[in-house]
Amino acid sequence: AVVGELESSRSWTILKELSGNTPNMDIELNHNEDQKFRRDSRTKEIDLINRDPAQINKDVVKVEFEDVIAEPYGTHSLDGVWKASYTTFTVSKYWCYRVLTALLGIPLSLLWGVLFALLSFCHIWAVVPCTKSCTIEFQCLGQIYSLVVHTFFDPLFEALGKIFSRVKVALHKEV
Repeated sequence: AVVGELESSRSWTILKELSGNTPNMDIELNHNEDQKFRRDSRTKEIDLINRDPAQINKDVVKVEFEDVIAEPYGTHSLDGVWKASYTTFTVSKYWCYRVLTALLGIPLSLLWGVLFALLSFCHIWAVVPCTKSCTIEFQCLGQIYSLVVHTFFDPLFEALGKIFSRVKVALHKEV
């Protein structure tokens, strides 16, 4: 498919040069390039080496044999038992993870995909419009509240301030 696209883009370039850069060919060439860009933006290459590029499990699930089982100085098992335990732990962890991902990886991916699609849908179609609507309504209510405060309460508090502005308080300490 890629070779066919390259050949078709080469043939378009040759046709464009031969035809003297007609506007229709420019539009068709741009249309094909746009389609290629759109198709490429929908498909994503998966990195099979670095499977945690965002480091979301950096400190969470790094559990090695030495993190779980450790023998202090003076309390050592036989070397063969220690080696067999290490191998058993490592291999069983590896294969258990592999079997669990083989059995549950795809169904859980489907579940998480549906869940995040629902969250995105709710956020895009319900939360943001509701928030925007509330912001607009509260802005209107805020203007009404401001008008009421400035009309009724500002004169009241100004009058009370003038009344009590002549009050003087004196403290005398009696011994």
